[in-house]
Amino acid sequence: MRVTQTELPGVLIIEPTVFQDARGFFLETFSAVRYEGAGVDGPFVQDNHSRSLKGSVRGLHLQATKPQGKLMRAVSGSILDVAVDVRVGSPTFGRWTSVLLSGDNFKQLYVPPGFAHGFAALSDLVDVEYKCTDYYDPKDELTVLWNDPAIGIQWLTTEPALSARDRAARPLCELMDRLPRFIP
Repeated sequence: MRVTQTELPGVLIIEPTVFQDARGFFLETFSAVRYEGAGVDGPFVQDNHSRSLKGSVRGLHLQATKPQGKLMRAVSGSILDVAVDVRVGSPTFGRWTSVLLSGDNFKQLYVPPGFAHGFAALSDLVDVEYKCTDYYDPKDELTVLWNDPAIGIQWLTTEPALSARDRAARPLCELMDRLPRFIP
């Protein structure tokens, strides 16, 4: 497997080794020993599966006091997967990075605790599976405005389908008192 550090410390692009032949393919999508050695901290306690239609944007989400690390992958279709550093005091606070994840490229994105996360569905239908390092707690969730101009994410869509929760999201500057703190 190949691991690439993005411009945001701890946010990693993982390209698993894929064995392909005339029958199809095989890949290991997670191995605790191998992934921990590459900087993907566990343990993972929850797996999620999301299906989205083209043009949907999910996010930007994070949990305030029970932060989740997420290991993301698109099983079929494609997404623009986005991580935003929202750790107050971080040298990269408010900066974002993105990667195209698809069922064809097999890439994964590791988003560590303390980062907001979201994705845009680029294909007609996309299935996304991801592992989380903590349990989902709706009372602890923060939702950052998907198109916050202070962040400036280039989503590849201008009029996305959003959930009611994402439509009601607030800009990052209005969430400062609830955001995680950077620990050097």
